[in-house]
Amino acid sequence: MMNCRQATRLLSDAQERELSLMDRAALKIHVLMCSGCRNFSHQMGTLRNMIRTYAKGAKDASPGLRQLSLPESK
Repeated sequence: MMNCRQATRLLSDAQERELSLMDRAALKIHVLMCSGCRNFSHQMGTLRNMIRTYAKGAKDASPGLRQLSLPESK
């Protein structure tokens, strides 16, 4: 059985590489049973979307996200 440390590592790894079928299946089962890892997964997705939006430029961001934007470097 996968523990939370392994699950969060795989969730992070999944951002950079495709997980094996066995890893994806084990991770899915763990996330279905573990609310902490499920929350972590949702937070990773939200953070990824915010970073992508920021990378596109603050002008395309929603008003709430513009407030979270980092100040420009001088």
